[in-house]
Amino acid sequence: MGDVNGDLNANSRYRSTGDPQLDKAVHQWLTWDKNHRTRAQLESLVAAGCLGDLRKRLCSRMSFGTAGLRAAMGAGFSRINDLTVIQSTQGLYSYLSRYCADLSRRGVVVGFDTRGQEESGCSSQRLAKLTAAVMLSRDVPVHLFSTFVPTPYVPYAVRKLGAAAGVMITASHNPKEDNGYKVYWCNGAQISSPHDKEILRSIEEQLEPWSSSCWDEGLVESCSLRTDPLTKINSCYMDELTSLCFHRDLNRICPLKFVHSSFHGVGHVFVQQAFLTFGFAPPIPVPEQKDPDPNFSSVRCPNPEEGASVLELSLLLAEKENARIVLATDPDADRLAVSINSFGNCLLCGWKVFTGNELAALLGWWMFFNWKEAHPDPADSQKVYMLATTVSSKILQAFARIEGFHFEETLPGFKWIGNRIHELSKTGNTVIFAFEESIGFLCGSLVPEKDGVSSAAVVAEMAAYLHNKNLSLNQQLHNIYQTYGYHVSKTSYVVCNDPPTIQKIFSRIRNFDGEGSYPKTCGGEQIVHIRDVTTGYDSSQPDLRSNQRHRTQNQILHGVLRLPGEQVCTKHCVSLCASRLEEELRKITAALLDEFLEPERNNLIRRCV
Repeated sequence: MGDVNGDLNANSRYRSTGDPQLDKAVHQWLTWDKNHRTRAQLESLVAAGCLGDLRKRLCSRMSFGTAGLRAAMGAGFSRINDLTVIQSTQGLYSYLSRYCADLSRRGVVVGFDTRGQEESGCSSQRLAKLTAAVMLSRDVPVHLFSTFVPTPYVPYAVRKLGAAAGVMITASHNPKEDNGYKVYWCNGAQISSPHDKEILRSIEEQLEPWSSSCWDEGLVESCSLRTDPLTKINSCYMDELTSLCFHRDLNRICPLKFVHSSFHGVGHVFVQQAFLTFGFAPPIPVPEQKDPDPNFSSVRCPNPEEGASVLELSLLLAEKENARIVLATDPDADRLAVSINSFGNCLLCGWKVFTGNELAALLGWWMFFNWKEAHPDPADSQKVYMLATTVSSKILQAFARIEGFHFEETLPGFKWIGNRIHELSKTGNTVIFAFEESIGFLCGSLVPEKDGVSSAAVVAEMAAYLHNKNLSLNQQLHNIYQTYGYHVSKTSYVVCNDPPTIQKIFSRIRNFDGEGSYPKTCGGEQIVHIRDVTTGYDSSQPDLRSNQRHRTQNQILHGVLRLPGEQVCTKHCVSLCASRLEEELRKITAALLDEFLEPERNNLIRRCV
């Protein structure tokens, strides 16, 4: 993107905004920022008198959500840019230096995806180099990948190299304007409390960049403390991936064709390698989407969770190539969407796109099926676990009840799953599958993070095995339902471009029938229990307090409203099992949306997934 370091003089001339507090923030930004493109952005806003935009950019800071820091790229303390990444890394260093006595030996891992924004010069690669520069300026070894990698490679490398922490520069499947700063702890899991709050406090304690070295991208080339872990980590990952391959001989003769889209992100090369590792021919790539493109030019939204509407190029190619199965990884390859040909009369009607919950039912069955083949003694199941977030389907709970292994729920977000995997491993237990409904899957425990690369290969092998038994993935899904009970779900979301409106909506729900009183009905049906993980309230518990690993009882209806940490939206999920199915599902989902979120009244944009 060219040189972005401009004139290093403290400030260029700018006119006062008329607001002393805002003037102070403008002065602070222009004093510290050395990226001439983001400086020019801010100066332009001041000259145009855009006070509202300036306040949004300068008078608040990003905070750690479920996925670290994530925001639009551009100038301002509330956005992702050179300065805020340097500030964040200074805070991370300060916290690690207090917490980790051997930081100078262990170092940190830094990776990045393919995002970038020309007008601000904020490519993921540049931000990763600046992250490395801050650490190198404090004599901390940095394992910086030399090219883009899937997000799971960073936590995998943290554990494999014994690093103190990891940073991945990515915004996953967010719009092209966004980027992010995702932090992993030494156990390979995403940071959770209290680390997130303490790192944020450390960031705020020292906002001024320490030295010019923090801005020096060249340090990663000249400093002997920087190493490139790409070759070693890629080789180790692919070697260990074979632990998830159970039927290699069948894979080699599989007649099925697969199409893969990487959604203009990092996944193409790595999914191809994973297929070869499993003995398959590489999947057919969608040519318009296999190469990195920070503008995501061929898709309306780079989120494969949105289904057929964003998979159209993949489905067209599959029809042309007579391929029966489409796989799609999101731009940082930690999520996986799967679609199969269901022989309909038109393109979008002729393909079934599995929901995250449906694919989890298949993968959970597959992982336990193969585990049981190798461990026929029922007593061995006592050390086996599957995990899911509380907003996900209860299908794994039904598996566990019948098959005799353990199932646990965590709070929403894979950081809770990753940390729970670490806890369970310390007591000799094994997690063979974990998932969240937003197409995030982990087969085995290769890495304590959702992983679209390994999941793609596992799905391909499962499909090949079932094809050899004259079964499709969809047929096997119905076999699973017949054995463990029907679990159907509907997930969609609404987008809101005004965060205070979201807070107003949830405040209304928490005071629906008077102060501190939650709704009692939805769509004419009685609400049996309310669990509010934000406030810690749970009406099903004697003390009314939520337990993050509380096991829910078998229930006919499970409805969820949540605010994902990485998007300005609310997500609503409804799942049913056994006695009431599709019609009841549509009714309750509509009621959940209309009665509680009120899209038209609150100017929310409806989306279906």
